[in-house]
Parts: sequence; structure tokens; C-alpha cells
Amino acid sequence: MSLTVGTKGRAEDVVNESNTAKTACSGALDVFGTPFMCALMEKAAWTSIAPYLNEGEGTVGTKLNISHVSATPVGMKVWAESEVTLVDGKRIELKVAAYDEKGLIGEGTHERFIITNDRFTAKAARKLEG
Repeated sequence: MSLTVGTKGRAEDVVNESNTAKTACSGALDVFGTPFMCALMEKAAWTSIAPYLNEGEGTVGTKLNISHVSATPVGMKVWAESEVTLVDGKRIELKVAAYDEKGLIGEGTHERFIITNDRFTAKAARKLEG
């Protein structure tokens, strides 16, 4: 794997009725929901790492420590950026931030682990066994 510190990612969306706090049940207002901001941060992170993985590997998020500092109304563009800050074997740490057209709306840190997709999903499926 050739993933290095400094690898960056980006994901974007537009706030609409399907990604509001009201829709996520994380609040009663029609503004960009914190769970969706978290998901956008994770998307920026995993998609930036994916090209550096071996065939059959993926990553899973294990920690997300963020603040959501500004509300974004329906209709506004939002995006998240990630940057790898540590590669320690299978553990990857990233700095993440989210923005709307007026500036910073959230920031924090994120941790992901490299996994073997088949082994990981098989282990999860075993929870269904009697």
C-alpha cells in the first residue's frame, strides 16, 4: 500500500429535504443534519483512501470526533474535505472538515481501519447464526 500522510479527499452534496436534521430525526428543523455531515466527512475519507488499497480490501470507520458549528439551509451546496494525518499499519487517522458556500460548518478527526471485505462481512454475518 502506498497511502501516505497528506492524501486528501473531497465529497460534496446539496442540502435538500432528504438530508435535513428533521429527516434524520436528529432535530426538528429543515437544515443540514449532523448525521449527514458525518456521512459526507466519511465519504471524503474512504474515497480518498480506496485507490491505495489492494484488491478485496476496504476501510471501515471506527471513530469520528467532530463539531457541527454552523447551520446550512436547504438549497445550499456543502462539501467535506479529508486529509490523512497518520498511517499506522491498518489504522488511518484523518483530519476532516465540512463547509457550505459561506464557510466552515464542522470539523474534527476520523479514524478508519483497513479490512479484508470478505472476511469482514463473513464475521458480521455470523452474528445471525443461532
